[in-house]
Amino acid sequence: MEKPSDILTKEQILIATEDTLRRFGVAKSSVTDVAKVLGVSHGTIYRHFKSKAELLEGVTEKWLNEKIIDPLTEICQDSSVLGIPHLKQYIQTLIELKQYYARDDEEMFEMYTRVTEQAADLIDQHISHIVSQLADIIVRGGITTDQPAQLARTLFHATARFHHPAHAYEWKSPATQREFLEVWMLLEKGIS
Repeated sequence: MEKPSDILTKEQILIATEDTLRRFGVAKSSVTDVAKVLGVSHGTIYRHFKSKAELLEGVTEKWLNEKIIDPLTEICQDSSVLGIPHLKQYIQTLIELKQYYARDDEEMFEMYTRVTEQAADLIDQHISHIVSQLADIIVRGGITTDQPAQLARTLFHATARFHHPAHAYEWKSPATQREFLEVWMLLEKGIS
């Protein structure tokens, strides 16, 4: 008979970790808590992930891909809107997603915020993915520039206040949406 540890996958561990984080929060969750949920020893978890930090990176990567990148990919691939309106739709969706999860999935957003501070490679990969999609929108939309990747990176950084987790405390202000629209009007004039 197979033991639970013999058939345990990384995906199962990541799902159990996400559940544990939601239940106890990032600060109070441990690898032992995850192991208990799965009915295995904590050593079994360490066969798949070298440390709690690596486990949290894995959960963060999964969360970012499912909750942020997948919906943004749908927006990126949408050909019903092109050009500057497509860029705005993409960036607005990025902002709405980050602000939604900061408000309605606090435990996972807190985990993402912590990992942002510690896992530079993962966050660089996440940003590169977004910048690549923005550059694709720029090229397909016929926006005139000889450096679409640079324009994409500039747009990402110019709007960071509205989607970077370090600014989450500002997002509760009712003026945030108006302020984004003001920034976007300025960016749109620069792009045009």
